[in-house]
Amino acid sequence: MQTIKLNGDVHMPILGLGTFRVRGYSTVYQVLDAAFQAGYRSFDTATVYQNEADIGKALKELLPKHGLTRKDIFVTSKLAPQDHGEEAESACLRSLEQLDCDYIDLYLIHWPGKQGLKSEDPDNKLHRQKSWQAMEKLKESGKFRVIGVSNYTVEHMNELLSHCRIKPSVLQVEYHPLLVQTDLLNFCSSAGIHLQAYSSLGVGKLVSEPQIIKVAGKYRKTPSQVLLKWAVQQGIGVIPKSCNPERIKENFMIFDFSLSEEDINTISSLHSGTRYCWDPTHVA
Repeated sequence: MQTIKLNGDVHMPILGLGTFRVRGYSTVYQVLDAAFQAGYRSFDTATVYQNEADIGKALKELLPKHGLTRKDIFVTSKLAPQDHGEEAESACLRSLEQLDCDYIDLYLIHWPGKQGLKSEDPDNKLHRQKSWQAMEKLKESGKFRVIGVSNYTVEHMNELLSHCRIKPSVLQVEYHPLLVQTDLLNFCSSAGIHLQAYSSLGVGKLVSEPQIIKVAGKYRKTPSQVLLKWAVQQGIGVIPKSCNPERIKENFMIFDFSLSEEDINTISSLHSGTRYCWDPTHVA
């Protein structure tokens, strides 16, 4: 497994398992079991996914089954938009309790705005700052190994860097061939922040993109593998999600081939500014 060295001297697998909409203990257990068998060691969840407790319980059973300990895996979770601000510290501690962990490897602010406030409300900035201060405190206490943000724009990132004591280690955003966020990638590269992609497959729609299918045929790989490799080969982390054991295994098998520079450029040229998820650009 290829890893990324984050600022803060923590290593994170460049490929992890996303768990959005993976709910119910039996489903969580089966998905994580298949992931461990395939080789995954990094797992991404969030308060709003409503599966932290089930993931924590499953890990307690699956780690010894696969001959692993807590230090062998990397767990990410995220602060819910409703918990921005004064509620942030208690919400962070609740994630730790739900996951039944002594520490979380990476904890992110999930969204730049506070639930209940209008996007243009300037108070969003104040809530973000208070949330970050709470996360800094928990990182310093050892509860979080590193901290970061999700769905931030360049403007949000510049604002954060203007006041933070601890620099974010990761920015997680929607990133795929139809949404090549070059400005964010360049920003993160220059700031020493790792860019991690979600929705790498365009919520499943990009696997039927003719150009992706063509490239996949050339390498005798699946479109999903090509899409994930396109990101990973550029140093961008990925967290594909699936409940299908074969797909989980397939998505992990991307380390035995390399795309040519020409093919990476061809895939990148598909950029159209298309978003399949949320647009944070309007959040003050």
